[in-house]
Amino acid sequence: MARRLWRRVADHWVLAAAALVLGYLLLPVVVVAGLSVNRPSSRLSYDFHEATLDNWRDPCAAPGMCAALLRSVQIGFLATAISTVLGTLLAFALVRYRFRGRTALNLLVLAPMATPEVVLGTSLLALLVAAGVPQGFWTVVIAHVMFCVSFVVVTVRARLSGMDRRLEEAALDLYASEWQAFCRVTLPMALPGIVAAALLSFSLSFDDFVVTNFTSGTTVTFPMYVWGANQRGIPPQVNVVGTAMFAVALLLMAAVRLRGRRARQPAPPSRGDAGAASERPVSAEVG
Repeated sequence: MARRLWRRVADHWVLAAAALVLGYLLLPVVVVAGLSVNRPSSRLSYDFHEATLDNWRDPCAAPGMCAALLRSVQIGFLATAISTVLGTLLAFALVRYRFRGRTALNLLVLAPMATPEVVLGTSLLALLVAAGVPQGFWTVVIAHVMFCVSFVVVTVRARLSGMDRRLEEAALDLYASEWQAFCRVTLPMALPGIVAAALLSFSLSFDDFVVTNFTSGTTVTFPMYVWGANQRGIPPQVNVVGTAMFAVALLLMAAVRLRGRRARQPAPPSRGDAGAASERPVSAEVG
């Protein structure tokens, strides 16, 4: 009995370790989801006192929270759109072309990822002050684009490196123009990497606090609102926003997964093909 139990543990220890690590990573999310339906005993308390759905019925009850949330979403969408376009073009240039300074450019792309956020924030603040640029909404967007481009380039470049160039060459051999080959062959194959890079950029922009704190001026984003509210008690509606963001991320991942699974499935035979297949044995018998 003991030997059988030990063999079962030895066969599944990797799965058990992965389950423990996954549970450890999801534990804060579970706590946040629980706090979103909780009415604490006091404003400065985080105990599970009483279950309620009032936080979900009125998520904007906390003053100023929805305005900060909307501002973070606007900054995230702008930073994501700009950084995705710039990063995708840069990734295509680094993968598909050979030019002078390409190695140095690869190192420069990785520099914002390896630099601490405090250093980036202080450097940007010094640059803005020296240039006389007032800090506000657009300086935050510029700062977020700066560090999101690096993640877009790394993600899209990994996708482009695994693509088969012979498919594009086959499209060109079949009299497709370069623009048609790009739109109908290259872009659909690179689209999963581009979408992943865009989702990653939005998450990084929405979640950023350090760089935003140095470049925001009087602009208050959602992370800055949470940091300021922590000094006088975080409202439970903040947990509602966190739970909703996690649920939206799960839905997007499930949709992408389902779309990829459907794309890998073979298409069902058409009626004409089925009719032709059914006619072949008959014709063979007649012959």
